[in-house]
Order: sequence, then structure tokens, then C-alpha cells
Amino acid sequence: MPETSDTVRPEAEPDYDRLLRANLERVFNERDAGKRAAALAELFVDEPVLYEPADIVRGQAAIAALAGRLLDQFGPTFRFTPVGPAVGHHGLGSLQWQAGPDGGPVAVTGADVAEVVGGRIARLWVLLNPPGP
Repeated sequence: MPETSDTVRPEAEPDYDRLLRANLERVFNERDAGKRAAALAELFVDEPVLYEPADIVRGQAAIAALAGRLLDQFGPTFRFTPVGPAVGHHGLGSLQWQAGPDGGPVAVTGADVAEVVGGRIARLWVLLNPPGP
């Protein structure tokens, strides 16, 4: 497409796949609270917002606590696993995932959709797929 006076050149795109996979592995699969907090500080902006179906969670500490509660609730082998690569452009990225006990049946599937600002997650929507038949 030829460049015109109306064309805006976007800044370099973040690595959505690296960022959203790191969020799954280092935040939502991390059982050590200190490591989880360090990952949040690296991967998220200072005041992020997470939107889940039943709640809105504000701040790194609250998101860390939510991730810890999920892991505690679902047991010691529960894990989130990415399904395919993340995709994104213009500051919005999406990663499909599935979750369940390690080596066990898939309990839930969904997607994380993130607004990325300055290479870090500013807002994260957790979208759950309806249960299968």
C-alpha cells in the first residue's frame, strides 16, 4: 500500500507470543508467590487491570493473588497450556489456551486478550469458552 499523508506508521510491534506465553507460564502457572510477583512486575504495567467473567481485578498484587488462588483451588498439577501461537497487531494480542491437571483431561479452554502498552500488558481480558458437550 503506498504511503499517503493519511498513513500512520505504527511503532514496532511487541512480541505478542513471547509476552502472552510468559504470562501463562510465569504468572498463571507459577506457584511461588515471589517469582509470580517478579514476573508481574516485568510483564505488566504498574497499574494493570484484568477482566475475568465474574470480576475486575486491579493492580499487580491483586492479579498475583488471583493467580495463586486459582492454582490452589484446582490442585497441585493444574496448568495452563497455550494452544498455537499468540497473534496481534496495533497493541492488541490474543492467545488461545487450555487448562487442566498435568497429563489429565482438559477442564477449561479460553483465550487471553491483552492490550499491550510499551511492551507490557496494560489490560488483560480472560475469555472462557462454553463447556463442550
